[in-house]
Amino acid sequence: MLNKTNVPHPIPYQGSKRMLAPIILDYFPKDVSTLYEPFAGSAAVSIAALFSDKVKRVHLNDINKPLINLWKMITDNPISISSAYKSMWQEQIGNERTYYDLVRDRFNANQQEADLLYLMARCVKASIRYNACGQFNQSPDNRRKGMNPTTMTYHIHSASRLLKGRAIFTAIDYLEILNQATVSDIVYMDPPYQGVCGQRDSRYSNSIAFDRFVSALQSLSDNNIPYIVSYDGRTGDKTYGMKLPESLRLNHIEVHAGRSSQATLLGRNHDTYESLYISPALISRLNAHDSRLSSVGQTPLFVY
Repeated sequence: MLNKTNVPHPIPYQGSKRMLAPIILDYFPKDVSTLYEPFAGSAAVSIAALFSDKVKRVHLNDINKPLINLWKMITDNPISISSAYKSMWQEQIGNERTYYDLVRDRFNANQQEADLLYLMARCVKASIRYNACGQFNQSPDNRRKGMNPTTMTYHIHSASRLLKGRAIFTAIDYLEILNQATVSDIVYMDPPYQGVCGQRDSRYSNSIAFDRFVSALQSLSDNNIPYIVSYDGRTGDKTYGMKLPESLRLNHIEVHAGRSSQATLLGRNHDTYESLYISPALISRLNAHDSRLSSVGQTPLFVY
């Protein structure tokens, strides 16, 4: 299994699938041409897939354009972005809160990549939040200064080496990305927390409408495109997110994601499980190549 401790991870991001990437990659078939991530975020799965030679190329897309611009900067100008981060990290010492507010105001005015990286490294729970006007408004975590510059430089340069010449970056609607995938590719989707019924997801300028998303998945299935979706889950007896409908005929897998930190703070002993949904085309491809349907990741699959 992939040793996740060696995989670069330059962008801190709430909900990142870094820890689950080895399990997700177990469901990748052989000879994948391009991995499409329509909701890239921290790009943890794409970077892990390149690191482990599971795919030849990746297409990273996110509606958050400044985030995609940051990924371009990391890929094409690792020296510049790591140097800028180091300078900002050092300048904050002794005046961390005021400096954070200064950088946040500057980012909201100019949308500079280095400012976004610093904010993500310092903000509460590495959680991007925007207000109704589209401005970054998350508060800093006053207990920490952000990733050490030496460590950040390592992650930036390592990610750059993996991505350079092998990645495409876009900031467009996810449906446009899905329309580009072919049967020789694979799509991994980890959409923002389910913004159903027109509700706004505060990390993004657009929410992901449930019915539109389900329709997109059906279209992928109809065209035999292999895909994996991270969507809902549960902690103890509490579930979060709507399950994808049975009509899609996806294989549903529950993956143990560890102890719930929030439950631990409340004195409860609850584990968290996240759902993976595997498309029919991907299951057929895995069966055809190596009959791993019941053994991949040592996790049994089942259809609703």
